Amino acid sequence: MNSLLAPSWLTEPNDVNAVATGIWPASFKRDAEGQIEIGGVAVGDLAAEFGTPLYVLDKDEFFARAMRIKAAFHAAADRYGTAAKIYYAGKAFLCTEIVRWVDELGLYLDASSGGELAVALAGGIDAKRVGLHGNNKSHSEIGKAVTAGLGVIVIDSEIEVERIASSAGAQDVIQPVRLRVNTGVHAHTHEYLATAREDQKFGIAIADVPEVVAKIRSHKHLQFLGLHSHIGSQIFAVEGFVEAAKRLVALHAELSKDGPIPELNLGGGFGVAYTPADRPKDIEEIAFAIVETVAEECKKLSVDIPVLCFEPGRAIVGPAGVTLYNVGTTKDVLVGENADVRKYVSIDGGMSDNARPALYEADYTACLASRMSTEPAALARVVGKHCESGDIVVRDSYLPEDISPNDLLAVATTGAYCFSLASNYNYLARPAVVAVSRGKADLLVRAETEVDLLSRDVKVSK
Repeated sequence: MNSLLAPSWLTEPNDVNAVATGIWPASFKRDAEGQIEIGGVAVGDLAAEFGTPLYVLDKDEFFARAMRIKAAFHAAADRYGTAAKIYYAGKAFLCTEIVRWVDELGLYLDASSGGELAVALAGGIDAKRVGLHGNNKSHSEIGKAVTAGLGVIVIDSEIEVERIASSAGAQDVIQPVRLRVNTGVHAHTHEYLATAREDQKFGIAIADVPEVVAKIRSHKHLQFLGLHSHIGSQIFAVEGFVEAAKRLVALHAELSKDGPIPELNLGGGFGVAYTPADRPKDIEEIAFAIVETVAEECKKLSVDIPVLCFEPGRAIVGPAGVTLYNVGTTKDVLVGENADVRKYVSIDGGMSDNARPALYEADYTACLASRMSTEPAALARVVGKHCESGDIVVRDSYLPEDISPNDLLAVATTGAYCFSLASNYNYLARPAVVAVSRGKADLLVRAETEVDLLSRDVKVSK
C-alpha cells in the first residue's frame, strides 16, 4: 500500500529489488549474489577502488545514445534532401576523454565558456568542429576562439558583433558566426505558443534580428552561418520545437533575400527519464517532427532547406551516468497527524555532487545496490551530509526497510549536470568520475582530496 506521504506519481514496488527499465543504463543489473553491476563491473569493486561518492559513466550507453540520436536526425534530414550536424552540449558533462568520445563518434562539440573550450581543445578535437556559446563572452574568450580557428561562435548580443569582428580583423581571418534568437517560445512553461516572452538574458528578440544580421554582414571578417534557438531543457513534447522551427524558418527566409544562409540551429533540450513516471518521446519521433516542419515551412516560403544543427547533451550523457554513495545513518521520522513514517537515509555526498534537487526540485530514482533485501519497501528520502535542510538527493523513493549503514546506494540518470554543477560546499571534496565498459573501469577524473582543497588557500600554515 502506498504511503500517504508518497507523491501521486510514485508507486510502491512489488519487488523492492527490481531495477526499473528505461531509467538505468542497459548494463545496470544484479549479479548472482544480488549486487549491482554497471558495465560488467560490480559496484562494490568500484567503491573499494575509487571511493564514494563516485560518478560512474557507462561508456557503451553513452555511445549507443549518441549514435541513436545522430542516426535519427541524419535519417530525417536525408529524407528531405538536407544534412544534419549534431553538437554534443559540453555543459552537460565534459572532460578530455568525453571530447575524444565525441570525436570518435563524429559529433561536433558545443562549449559555453572559455574553460569548456580549453577542455575541448585539450581533448584533441578539430577546432572547426567546435562552437562557442555564452551570453557574456569575454574579449579573452573570443580571442582564444578566433585564434584556435573555431568552426562557429554564437552571437548572443549586439555588442558581440563588434567584439568578434575586431578580434577576427586583428588576426585577418574570417570567423563564422551564428545569431541566437529569442523566438518567444519557452517550452518549459508548457505555453508553446507564447508570443512575447523576451524577458530573459539569452538571445536577440525577433524584431531586432534583421538589424543585427545586417551589422554582421557588414563586416568582411565575419561569415553569417545562420540563426540559433534554444527553447528550454528536459522537454518531452514536440510542440515547442515545432513552433520555434516555424518562427525561425520564417525569419530565415526573410534574411535569405539579402544573401545565402547555409545553416539553421534548433538547439537541444530533449528530455530523459529520471523516474518511472517520466515518459520522454522517442528521439526518432522528435527528429522527424522538427525536420518535417522545417521542410514544409521552407517549401511554403520557397527557400532551400538549410543544413540543420542540434545540440543534445543530457539526452546523450544523462542516462549513462549513475552515482554511488555509501549509507551513513538512517532514521525513521513520524510525519503529520497520521504519524506516517518517512525513512531518512543519509549518504556521504549530497548537494555538493548533485545540486539539481536543491536548484530545481528535480526528482531522481535510487536503489540499494550492494545487496538484495527480503524486507518490505519503505518510503525513504535520501539526504546528504551538508548543513542544509534542503540537502536532498532523492526526495521520494521506496527502499528496503532494512537499508543500513555501509550499504551502497545508486542514484540513476546523474550523467548530466551533476559533475558540472559540483561544488566544495562545507569543504567536501568532489568525487571521481569513472567510465565502465565490458568489465573494466577507467578513471577519467580523479577524486579531490583535502590537500586539493587547501592548495589554493595561500595563507595555510606550512
